Amino acid sequence: MTAQQIFGLQVLLSFLVYGLVARWYVMPRLAPRPLHAALQPLLVLHATRYVGMVFLVPTVVGPALPAGFAVPAAYGDLLAALLALAALVALRARAPIALPLTWLFNVVGLLDLINAFYQGLRNDVQLGAAYFIPTFAVPALVITHLMIFRMLVRHPR
Repeated sequence: MTAQQIFGLQVLLSFLVYGLVARWYVMPRLAPRPLHAALQPLLVLHATRYVGMVFLVPTVVGPALPAGFAVPAAYGDLLAALLALAALVALRARAPIALPLTWLFNVVGLLDLINAFYQGLRNDVQLGAAYFIPTFAVPALVITHLMIFRMLVRHPR
């Protein structure tokens, strides 16, 4: 298998595994909870997206990583992490802005992942030690974004 085929297989299998985990284990436990409580565990995962700042660390990703990919990917992840954290705090406080903030986070966060994935494939980006991010972390993040959208659409205020 080529490196691209291995990458594709790993991403596909991660999506499959995370999708099954979400369907079999996570959603059944979150479904009976009130919306503000059900969203919180999913937002906690996204609050750790500051890890994407690693794209700016040459000793991890290698010096050849294009800044045109690294900078938007890193700061997009940081923005998503901060929005997730703000939404999480607002949900815990039951603030009126909680659901709009959750919508904002979810749209911005998913668009950031789509853009980074597209740019990475388009520019054949080599991530070095950060290879685990698109093959392992991004599928989990995308699945949870979809779960959040589903909850928001099915349970409006």
